[in-house]
Amino acid sequence: MPSARGLEPGDTAADFKLRNARSFVMDEIDSNSSKNPFKPVHMTLEQTIGETGGVIMFTCNHCPYVVASEERIESIASFCRENGLGFVGINSNDSIVYSSDNWDNMIIRAGEMSYPYLHDFDQTIAHAYGAERTPEFYLIDGKGIIVYRGRLDDSPRDPTKATTSELLDAINSTLSNSPIGVNRTDPIGCSVKWKE
Repeated sequence: MPSARGLEPGDTAADFKLRNARSFVMDEIDSNSSKNPFKPVHMTLEQTIGETGGVIMFTCNHCPYVVASEERIESIASFCRENGLGFVGINSNDSIVYSSDNWDNMIIRAGEMSYPYLHDFDQTIAHAYGAERTPEFYLIDGKGIIVYRGRLDDSPRDPTKATTSELLDAINSTLSNSPIGVNRTDPIGCSVKWKE
């Protein structure tokens, strides 16, 4: 069942508390660092955005659009960290029908990520945001307001053909307190796999 259009730029981001697969990766469990960002077993919106803001990405394990964008996504996540912004991935896919997106496979996948990977097992958060595709991005400012929603760029499957960078442009505008030129784009990717 597809979501309604959901939250748009200017709306207050929906709060959440979701289980973090990254905290179950063995090398992270063994880490004693109290500053380890992967430690929280559950993460909330407040922990995600902090005082500066952050990016929520609806994603999954198997979508070819996600897989082909991994290097660019990691680059954006790193840029966010370097500039005091949060970054999390949320998997909302029906893991019964799509076993590649189940919890055990999320933990395996989380070991390859540099950011928290959250499980929206009952799809409540995807419905609240109106997520439609993977990957789909929501940039949220430090006040909890959505300032950008949509795609990473115009060619998620082939970075050599990308002619735009809407998400990064929006992040840079937010960091410089400048108006965002394009605050809404249609995401390009696989549909969220809804429970029946």
